[in-house]
Amino acid sequence: MPGLDISDVPEELVTFIKTGSKFIVAGHKEPDGDCVGSQLALRSALLRMGKEAIACSAGPFKRVEIKEYSEKFTDIPPETKKTDTKVIIVDCSAKERTGSLYEAIKELPCAVIDHHAAGNHPPSTSESPIFVDSEEPSCTILIYKLIKTLCVDLTEEEASLLLFGLCTDTGFFRHLTEKNAHVFEYSAKLISCGASPKKTFYKMNGGKSLSSRILLGNILSRTESFFDGRLLFSYETLSESETFGFEGRDSDSLNQMLLAVENVEAVVIIRQELADNCTVSFRSIDKIDVAQIAASFGGGGHKNAAGLAIKGEIPIVKQKILEAFKNVF
Repeated sequence: MPGLDISDVPEELVTFIKTGSKFIVAGHKEPDGDCVGSQLALRSALLRMGKEAIACSAGPFKRVEIKEYSEKFTDIPPETKKTDTKVIIVDCSAKERTGSLYEAIKELPCAVIDHHAAGNHPPSTSESPIFVDSEEPSCTILIYKLIKTLCVDLTEEEASLLLFGLCTDTGFFRHLTEKNAHVFEYSAKLISCGASPKKTFYKMNGGKSLSSRILLGNILSRTESFFDGRLLFSYETLSESETFGFEGRDSDSLNQMLLAVENVEAVVIIRQELADNCTVSFRSIDKIDVAQIAASFGGGGHKNAAGLAIKGEIPIVKQKILEAFKNVF
């Protein structure tokens, strides 16, 4: 089997790590599996290199599948600014996206490892190395490349963390295309190190509560069709948000069911989180770039999966979103 190409890892990033002794591995607020898996796998590799390293997150760890990892994260020590600590931000493009961590890390030397298209990054330098590849479907692939460039072999735990992150962002490979053959090569390497696809699938899809199935039924029952069936639209009320909470949600299953409807190209789910604030999730199958639509409202994400937070109530937000899709369709 040919080796996965690791030649694109910036030399500045390798030097940044090799010349450092203390690291904070940070991720974006409200982390997902890709963020958590990337952070913890990189932290583990740094520790085995003899570095001091902690994984930090602003949280909250709302997603059911990542709750078990929350205890592996810690707060940033108050004396950090007085030390020679360096920061490595993964799965997001800017320090500001780290939420409450920002104030503690904003003046520290910082590297960025990310696979999102958003953001215009400056050239990679020794003090601010940048490793961004928006063609990769998961940040964990970049983390794997970095670890191998540092000449560190994966442990079973690290491989499992990386496979979990990969499967999170690829929908367990559903979002991959003919352009992603190397991702299966990468997956095979993780599996050969002890990662289990079966255990990973159950971690992501098992252990759901009965209330989460009831909430799914509620949202599905009020789904509306627009633009000759090309867009499906539904919502979660404030009452449901308060009753079922974040743990009752199963966005992946919901989007999977709706995207399977004939002729559908995109799905939008609005959630009334607070009386005057909504979150909106976008999913598309192929042609529709929902990241651009989300960005027009201050959100972001990937071409086929994006989101945003917006002031307002469901009816008003709904009309704004429909107007944006009218231009697309």
